[in-house]
Amino acid sequence: MTKHEKIALSRRGFLVGMTAGTLTMGYAMMGGPLGIAEARAEGTFSPNIWFTMDGDGKVTVNITKAEMGQHVGTPLAQALAEELEVPWENVSIHYVSTAPEYGLFVTGGSWSVNWTFDQLSRAGAAGRIALMEGAVKLWGVPLAELSAENGMVMHAKSGRKISYGDLVKEGVTARNFSEDELKAIQLKDPAKRKLVGHSVGALDIPGKTNGTATFGIDVEVEGMIVGTPKVPPVRYGAKVTGVDDSAAKGMAGYQGHVVIEDPTMTTTGWVVALADTYHQALKARDALKVSYDLGPNTGASSAKIMAEAEALQKSGDGAQLFVKDGDSGPAIDGAAVKHEATYTTQLNIHAPLEPLNATVEVVDDVYHIHCGNQFQTLALGLVPAALQIDPSQVVVHQYHLGGGFGRRLESDYILVAALTAKGAGKPVKVIYSREADMTMDFTRTITHQVVRGGASDGRMVGMEQRVVSAWATARQAPAFLADSADKSGKVDPFSINGADHWYTIPNQTVTTIKSPMAQSATPAGQLRSVAPGWTFWAVECFLDEIANKAGIDPLQFKLGMLDATGKNAGGPPNSVGGAKRLANVLKICAEKSGYGKDMGDGVGVGLAAVTAQERNSPTWTACAAQVKVDKATGNFEIQKLTLVIDVGTAVNPQGVEAQVQGGALWGVSIATKEFATMENGAIQQDNYDTYTPLRMEDMPEIDVTVLSTGHYPAGAGEPGVTVTAPAIGNAIFAASGARVRDLPITPEKVKAALG
Repeated sequence: MTKHEKIALSRRGFLVGMTAGTLTMGYAMMGGPLGIAEARAEGTFSPNIWFTMDGDGKVTVNITKAEMGQHVGTPLAQALAEELEVPWENVSIHYVSTAPEYGLFVTGGSWSVNWTFDQLSRAGAAGRIALMEGAVKLWGVPLAELSAENGMVMHAKSGRKISYGDLVKEGVTARNFSEDELKAIQLKDPAKRKLVGHSVGALDIPGKTNGTATFGIDVEVEGMIVGTPKVPPVRYGAKVTGVDDSAAKGMAGYQGHVVIEDPTMTTTGWVVALADTYHQALKARDALKVSYDLGPNTGASSAKIMAEAEALQKSGDGAQLFVKDGDSGPAIDGAAVKHEATYTTQLNIHAPLEPLNATVEVVDDVYHIHCGNQFQTLALGLVPAALQIDPSQVVVHQYHLGGGFGRRLESDYILVAALTAKGAGKPVKVIYSREADMTMDFTRTITHQVVRGGASDGRMVGMEQRVVSAWATARQAPAFLADSADKSGKVDPFSINGADHWYTIPNQTVTTIKSPMAQSATPAGQLRSVAPGWTFWAVECFLDEIANKAGIDPLQFKLGMLDATGKNAGGPPNSVGGAKRLANVLKICAEKSGYGKDMGDGVGVGLAAVTAQERNSPTWTACAAQVKVDKATGNFEIQKLTLVIDVGTAVNPQGVEAQVQGGALWGVSIATKEFATMENGAIQQDNYDTYTPLRMEDMPEIDVTVLSTGHYPAGAGEPGVTVTAPAIGNAIFAASGARVRDLPITPEKVKAALG
């Protein structure tokens, strides 16, 4: 087990040094009391920040991002190894435990490569420079006369060369790169890259296929017992009033129970049954008799939440501005063609295959948490608050995730395990049953959107979009709330992102309203695609609808507004080229899919174009869905999905393609299959027999084109999810004339729309 190491460094910069014959690299933290030399002397300087290199020239790249099947460590290692100039066969990756010098730990929003590519590239470049400086001292030659390539430093004039490994053995003097020095490093010309932009095998696959990869559920610690939660009959708001464990006391392995009193209110009304094994804990859980005060949400239901949303739409109570351009009301009223439509989405469950779990042990008053998690920094704040301990007493040890998709952005299972370990006074592994996981999920919220707009002379002149939903960020991380457009209040950007699209519409108003009942009864989380999964569903369908109403081809209608003018011109680093890049992928996608051609009776192609995730970190993505509809029954078949994505620089093109394929299938699942409901305050679907994601038999053909246009890397994890549903909705209309505005799209809804 890795012990917790406290880091205290005096300056923000980049450190290069030697520890026990190993070259070490990393950023220092601001504000610590010790200088580099003193920190090393006192043994508090952690060498393992961004990479280590041993005397054989083998490099281990330290990864702070969560691995849940997206193989994120590989492109991050490619970025570093490219600039370090090290042979790829010498590179491995390590998923690190939390420590202050790493900064923010979060994996979501398709941010991983986008946020860290430059950082890790410069980490590699600084390492290369430090190694070359080591050769300068060894040979007494100017740095300018040296070059580095393939793990070797070379001096052309004398013909001398030395391997990185031998330089490490010789010793490299400690080196601090300031932020200015890092920024001044000239990174490689993209044309000369040998790793970035090239497909390589994912570094984590061998361990996953030979069984050596460790997931959270695999963790074993000495003296550990196992717990599983007995959850209340309502999703949120219950309180335990009594526990009778008389029936459990005679059971084999029973180790008692812990009532979870969570000061953070992440969970309410939970009891954890403890035993020697998981199966014994399940039996003990079922034997516990728990009495509850069920709280305020016993009457909540999906229907009531949607009804409340409709009422909020009419009243406007609680509305906050997210976008305010021009004067949308008069522009719409004066338009030649006007249209209004309502779009809704239902509850969705994450349902990762690996049950949620965390193992907690206390060593020297430090809570060591072993699990896979996407937002370790959040846990580092919540656990001390729940346990009333100092933040320095908590460390999260990271393992592979057997599915995340936003579910493991949450800390509930970590908090439950930590509180259980405290209550039991011994190490505990807590494992959720499938039923506990699903019925206590932080779901994708129910949403209700009204979109109103007007077009004249072939272009939108005004558009209004109002979204009612739960605000996950207000519950989970309120510090991430943003000022409203008019500075009159706060908005949850992660409940409305995507409504600030890249179409040029001179008069646009977007408002967001937090749904009180959804917020209380169905605590929302972030599910893969986040808000763009519902905001673009409305935007892309609405633009098709108004184009059809105006007698204009939807493709030409959209392209006419993707003119990259004004705020849609884009700029460095993430949106160079602006809306023209979205127009480009849309045109390519339409051409590749055969859009506009006669596909036969009952077959249509629908288009959608999105810039998921956030406006300041767009990934330009288009999808064409080819769908066949039986007009007599409403049954439909998604025959093919054609996707084109511009990621700027595809660090690992094969990895990007795989992400887009997986995302598109996830999008199909949400768009056409997945549907959860709440009745009497409880989620009704508790396993895969009642919550039914996409099956193999439903697989469409998928054609993915990855454009690597040389710009800064964009994310690839979620755009394929976001773009799929509106493309399918538009395709069903093209094939049959049926317009469905509620997700998931089902044959019954298609038939009803056909009249």
